[in-house]
Amino acid sequence: MDFPVLETNRLKLIEIKEAHVDHIYSIFSNEEVIRFYGMAPFQQKEQAINLIQSFSKNFQEKRSIRWGIYLKETYELVGTLGLNNLSLAQKRTEIGYDLLPAYWRRGIVSEAVEAIIHYCFEELKLFRIGAVTFTENESSYKLLLKLGFQQEGLLRGYIYQNDKSNDTLLFSLIKPEWKQSF
Repeated sequence: MDFPVLETNRLKLIEIKEAHVDHIYSIFSNEEVIRFYGMAPFQQKEQAINLIQSFSKNFQEKRSIRWGIYLKETYELVGTLGLNNLSLAQKRTEIGYDLLPAYWRRGIVSEAVEAIIHYCFEELKLFRIGAVTFTENESSYKLLLKLGFQQEGLLRGYIYQNDKSNDTLLFSLIKPEWKQSF
């Protein structure tokens, strides 16, 4: 399967390659970006190379897809967006995203997620898209609710980060509900 490149008005969602190592390092070494990511900030570029390689391997194995969020206007890679725990047989996945703080509150993630939702339901023929957010990540869960996701529950102590187990909220969007708003 070829990597699916997607486009919106302002964005191109592209395959992340080793040529993007500086951008990926910039994103994942930023403490504000990974604050709710479930990992420590990168300290070395080699970590970015390893992450890019894992994105590629997981795509080849049809376990996940991770896009780079590329701004058409400035030719910059400013974040990533992906499908985790992808199960084509079970018709489900989980969505995750990150964006450099300089680009927050511009509707970029919302625009990218809408394109991914369409791709999931129309191209991959999935039934369910899940999302997990830290309880404190108000921006993320408000975005999910705005896009039609429903909160399903609380996952207690679900993500270990910063030497503690953190509670998270679980959201989902299923195709019949998306169709109603589409």
